[in-house]
Amino acid sequence: MTFLLQNLINALQWGSFYALIALGYSMVYGVLMLFNFAHGDVFMVGAYIGFFVSSGLLAVAALGFVALPTGVMLALILVLTLIIAMFLNTFVGMAVERIGYRPLRAAPRASAAITGLMIGIILETGNLALFGAQRRSFPTLIETATFQFAGVSVTNKKIMIVLVSLLLMLALHIFVRRTKWGMAMRAMAFDYVVVPLMGVPINLIALLTFGLGSALAAAAGILYGVAYPVLDPYMGILFGWKAFVAAILGGRGSVLGAGLAGFLLGFIEIFVAAIFPSTMRDLIAFSIILLILTVRPHGFFGEPYSARLRL
Repeated sequence: MTFLLQNLINALQWGSFYALIALGYSMVYGVLMLFNFAHGDVFMVGAYIGFFVSSGLLAVAALGFVALPTGVMLALILVLTLIIAMFLNTFVGMAVERIGYRPLRAAPRASAAITGLMIGIILETGNLALFGAQRRSFPTLIETATFQFAGVSVTNKKIMIVLVSLLLMLALHIFVRRTKWGMAMRAMAFDYVVVPLMGVPINLIALLTFGLGSALAAAAGILYGVAYPVLDPYMGILFGWKAFVAAILGGRGSVLGAGLAGFLLGFIEIFVAAIFPSTMRDLIAFSIILLILTVRPHGFFGEPYSARLRL
């Protein structure tokens, strides 16, 4: 039981990263029916933005203009880093849509896919050109504390990461379900052709979709930096592809499905690595996902008709 609970906690943290990134893939695919293969590198950019923002805030705090306890100051810097980095990364996602995808909106889907791969390479190479190939150590924004429950160890970082991820997913769900813009996004996902004829601004909805997904990717990057404080220009490649698989598994355009699939992928990887050699992790994880998609080819919450839209 201790083994099960310990790995369950680890899986919740690991799955949080996949879930937040997968939401961006799912929203873009649901609304615009295209795969934003640059999204993994947008996650990387968000992590680097968080690195520089947090480093700057720590430098300002060191000047001593505000006298606060260390723990409170670090918590405040973490909150500000999340807000500022998510805001800035929103414009990164909007730029990707405006420059890379909008000119190809009527082009074959393969052209858009290749464009996404090229944008990802540009973001990686731009990072290397600006900051070099050395890895960056993410600043310590939380003083680690470990709690023991019935032989299970859990840190305050893991609790914070899971709670923040769930709150962000809940906020996105409320936005999509309860606001006018969220209704427009759902309408676009239902019928991409007819809804613009009813006055819904497709360009604005596309920007909003990319921006929201990029903001969540920035949050995932910062939370990853808090848990595993080593950043490099290629960190988004593997995370991006696995989150893309989670988005497909969740179902087209489903916020709930993408989140659940992200956590499921995290569970599978953690438990496989705990039982089998770590080299078998990806093989077993993707084999299980392949079996699920064989039974549910449209994902957990995908609609059968979605496979016939604009493809």
